[in-house]
Amino acid sequence: MKNLMILLAVMATIGLFSGDGALAQKKMMGKGGGGWGPGTSYGRLYNPQTVETIRGAVVSVNQITPMQGMNGGVHVVVKTDKETISVHLGPAWYIENQEVHIAPNDKIEVKGSRIDFAGKPAIIAAEVTMADKVLTLRDASGIPVWSGWRRR
Repeated sequence: MKNLMILLAVMATIGLFSGDGALAQKKMMGKGGGGWGPGTSYGRLYNPQTVETIRGAVVSVNQITPMQGMNGGVHVVVKTDKETISVHLGPAWYIENQEVHIAPNDKIEVKGSRIDFAGKPAIIAAEVTMADKVLTLRDASGIPVWSGWRRR
């Protein structure tokens, strides 16, 4: 009987610790997380050394899931004088709640980090300008504005 009580106590302790981890993971997948944060595999793709500015017309606006396990996001395909390129904006819940709404045929300017994504060039946007409206998505080091966390 004593061994059974010890076994139950050990199992309950293990259950408490593993439950907290699962809860913490769910919290990170909320609006500030979902795989879009600065410390995630996707977030680390942003490289301040590869920042450039492109100008062009929006060909399409689509929802994507850049990497397995991430929440859905929004990206636009932009046709410039030189190329047609995918521009990753951010998580859908954030983009859809902004005052700047991007649609096909809009003329935009995008400042962001050029990356290689799934074997093709893409840009992770830091700032999108359309007419006199500016949509700020990341700071100079690539930290997303939706993360609510800033390095000091």
